[in-house]
Amino acid sequence: MTVENRKGTLIALALVLAQASTLAWFGRPWICACGEVWLWVGRVASPQNSQMLADWYTFSHLLHGFLFYGAMRVAAPRVPLAYAFAMAVGVEAAWEILENSTIIIERYRQNALAQGYVGDSILNSVSDTLAMALGFGIASRLRAWQTLALFIATELALAWFIRDGLILNVIQLVWPSAAISAWQSGG
Repeated sequence: MTVENRKGTLIALALVLAQASTLAWFGRPWICACGEVWLWVGRVASPQNSQMLADWYTFSHLLHGFLFYGAMRVAAPRVPLAYAFAMAVGVEAAWEILENSTIIIERYRQNALAQGYVGDSILNSVSDTLAMALGFGIASRLRAWQTLALFIATELALAWFIRDGLILNVIQLVWPSAAISAWQSGG
């Protein structure tokens, strides 16, 4: 491992630690209130969703990694990959902190699929950041068209299986649509 890669990795780890510490300071639970830790939660409308290691929304965080990789290569092509990775982890960690703020939790609750949303456990939040890191790594090894094809396939699969996905989630967070909410509710 090069010095650059070590530095980038240490910065990324420090950012994840800062994320977890901030969420703990905010009073977020470390694990699900049920006291259990599961690898996967497959039901969106479940009190365990966003509490365990992975759920359907883990795929959206993987897609964050695709987007962050692409953005870094376009906006800062001369930044070494290790530092671009650390910056992406910083952006994701900041999002995870914001996502677990009262204002965003309340905003999500206005949507059909997130009416019972209580925020993420720290375990889930850190897992989401690790999913982004995985997505960044995958995108760094694929050609742009392959990453785009995988992004589209993932979004279509999420729309099919859970009537949600990264794009729909962003739309519903920023410009809520009654039509999308009705479709997500099965109407």
